[in-house]
Amino acid sequence: MLYLTTKLWKNNNNDKYVIEFTVLKNEFCLFMSKQRINKILVSKIANQIKQLRENKGISQEMFYIDTDIHIGRIESGKSNITVSTLSEICEYFGISLADFFKEID
Repeated sequence: MLYLTTKLWKNNNNDKYVIEFTVLKNEFCLFMSKQRINKILVSKIANQIKQLRENKGISQEMFYIDTDIHIGRIESGKSNITVSTLSEICEYFGISLADFFKEID
């Protein structure tokens, strides 16, 4: 199987948009698309987030309204969130990432 990637940019010479197509070999794409998931760590993070939310007395609905982050999926432990999302969650609760992870050990 081959994968096709595209790039779009504006050509400075004639102000037209150019689309570049690249075909990638199967092995390269599979290597690049593999996501590592530590289910135990994801579960601990999910539980810590849920505990923070409950301690502040904030509903999942209110959290979503305030942040536009669907925390229910995160708290279920089925979502491998990004560091950026975790940083936004910590900022909302007034806790640093360092302090967040101290509680997980």
